[in-house]
Amino acid sequence: QVQLVESGGGLVQAGGSLRLSCAASGSVFNRYVMGWYRQAPGKQRELVATITSDGSTAYADSVKGQFTISRDNTQNTVYLQMNSLKPEDTAVYYCNARRRLGNGDLSNYWGQGTQVTVSS
Repeated sequence: QVQLVESGGGLVQAGGSLRLSCAASGSVFNRYVMGWYRQAPGKQRELVATITSDGSTAYADSVKGQFTISRDNTQNTVYLQMNSLKPEDTAVYYCNARRRLGNGDLSNYWGQGTQVTVSS
């Protein structure tokens, strides 16, 4: 079992920055691909960024150059640095952990989400 707890959300003016954190329980954190997703009101949840255990990253086109995902395997924590925030970045941001088990099953966990609101 992996428990994920997000923090760092809040209200910020357009152009501002926030850093989200996601603390994970468990001793196998470094085996998981970690990701950030977001869900705006009335919209589907969408992928924002992912980072593999060895630090390879991938981003949605909409946040490339604006957001940075990172992880600290010694602290079991993944971060999302969000700069130059826009009102359209307003959403609930969710942390995700996933990995393929030896039997082929997908181990997949979600945090409870943290609200990010960007005012214009």
